[in-house]
Amino acid sequence: MATPETYDLIVIGSGTAAQVASARMRAAGWTVAVVDHRPFGGTCALRGCDPKKVLVSGAEAVDAARRMRGHGVDGELRITWPELIRFKHGFTDPVPEKQEQRYAERGIEAVHGLARFADPETITVGGRTLTGRYILLATGARPVPLGIPGEEHVIASDRFMELESLPARIVLIGGGYIAAEFSHIAARAGASVTVLQSGPRMLPQFDPDLVGWLMEKFEEIGIDVRTNTTVKGIEKISDGFLVQAGADDRQPDVPADLVVHAAGRIPDLEPLNLPAAGVSLEHGKLKLNPFLQSVDNPRIYAAGDAASSGPPLTPIASHDAKVVAANLLEGNGHRPDYRGVPSVAFTVPPIAMVGLSERQARERGQKFTVKSGNVPTWFTARRMAERVYGYKVLIDDESDRILGAHLVGPHVDETINVFALAIRHGLTASALKATIFAYPTGASDIASMV
Repeated sequence: MATPETYDLIVIGSGTAAQVASARMRAAGWTVAVVDHRPFGGTCALRGCDPKKVLVSGAEAVDAARRMRGHGVDGELRITWPELIRFKHGFTDPVPEKQEQRYAERGIEAVHGLARFADPETITVGGRTLTGRYILLATGARPVPLGIPGEEHVIASDRFMELESLPARIVLIGGGYIAAEFSHIAARAGASVTVLQSGPRMLPQFDPDLVGWLMEKFEEIGIDVRTNTTVKGIEKISDGFLVQAGADDRQPDVPADLVVHAAGRIPDLEPLNLPAAGVSLEHGKLKLNPFLQSVDNPRIYAAGDAASSGPPLTPIASHDAKVVAANLLEGNGHRPDYRGVPSVAFTVPPIAMVGLSERQARERGQKFTVKSGNVPTWFTARRMAERVYGYKVLIDDESDRILGAHLVGPHVDETINVFALAIRHGLTASALKATIFAYPTGASDIASMV
């Protein structure tokens, strides 16, 4: 083994959590190394939320033109896929170099290669050996194994966003965020899209009533959604693939030129050789204490998707990293606070949620009032000729505080942040109703929702 190089903190991964934690610890005078076997920048900036939202911008433009046809807008817009991908590359391509430059300017060591534990405090990266007083696991997530014949023919979502041309027939396996968002992008780019969801409905994380209203959009743009459908295998044929779906032979195979994995993700921990670190997993997740520290090895902390302590969202990775940094500097005393964390699926229009669902509120024994409406006749939707717009807000009967908010339609990816603010800081429905919002905006509808 090579002579160890010693650091106060080694961060494995280079995404949001790594960036936040390494910067804070270096500013405090710690020696820090960041290790990644992929280009520096992490999932969100390179392979996830940022490039996806750029592609959504193309879908939004096309959808807006189609909705406004006959209402003062004439002509046909279409997505030119290679140009949209080139536009996306303008955001993603500069990231790795800029990230490494930031590390260099701060005196943070950037190490390229696959990290594996050699013992509880040591990792090997290629021919190098790094020893850390503490080690932060910020490795993100990877697609869950499908465990079906022909799985090797399925591409992950990050490869979808690298396609130089868009195939004519696309099948997405799964029915969550990735399937919903990518199906909306691909369908508006002219592809024939089929979604195969094993569960009874799309987007099970979101309110079923609002998902039902959103499904009208799936039908309108021609997405074939098949729920209660289990994929049994994928066969390579001369002109593409056959996706074998269903619980019996009565379900027809689905032909495809491209099959995309959208069936969920798990912490990307397998390459790390965690047994050598003395770290165990439980149901595929790290066993952590409330301070995001390993219960087996006190040198090791985790953040973001690797920790799987909070929702799998980029703001959670940043929040976790701040908690870990504070605990490293001050001793364990800081715990993550996931109250009022909003989540959005960037379909067109988007669907958003924050706080409790009706089911969760009832399970907790809360006494609450539900304010709900399917309101495409409201000005916010009518001016855009959008037929999907609705809300459901849960208000505590005793305190008048917002327990949960669920929105679908134009601008709800922004409006949901006001409800997130209310939940995190204890604002009441009466306070929201009394707020003077800019009008006419999506947020100005809040007073009518509460």
